[in-house]
Amino acid sequence: QVQLVESGGGLVQPGGSLRLSCAASGNIFSIYAMGWYRQAPGKQRELVATITSGGSTNYRDSVKGRFTISRDNAKGTVYLQMNSLKPEDTAVYYCNARILGIPYSGSNPVTTDYWGQGTQVTVSS
Repeated sequence: QVQLVESGGGLVQPGGSLRLSCAASGNIFSIYAMGWYRQAPGKQRELVATITSGGSTNYRDSVKGRFTISRDNAKGTVYLQMNSLKPEDTAVYYCNARILGIPYSGSNPVTTDYWGQGTQVTVSS
């Protein structure tokens, strides 16, 4: 079974830093684009940053210059380094990956979007 497991959230003061990690596991043939999304209470989930398998990145305007997305293809892991955090960055952060893999025993390989379980990031003094 293919899954994404996140880690690294927590409580940080404004101006502080956190690093999120998301590791893919299971019967995986290829991992294409990976990304991070976030959802604050009462708001829709929004894109934070994406990275292609070749390393091209894209960020929402409000995090440019503060957040950095990266990936380790050998480990099937995507990271989000968050610096100069602001209270408005408070949200549950979800990783996403488009993966060619075998979703369950006996199935054929299929390309599917997978989501992590979410990790809470709280920026507060």
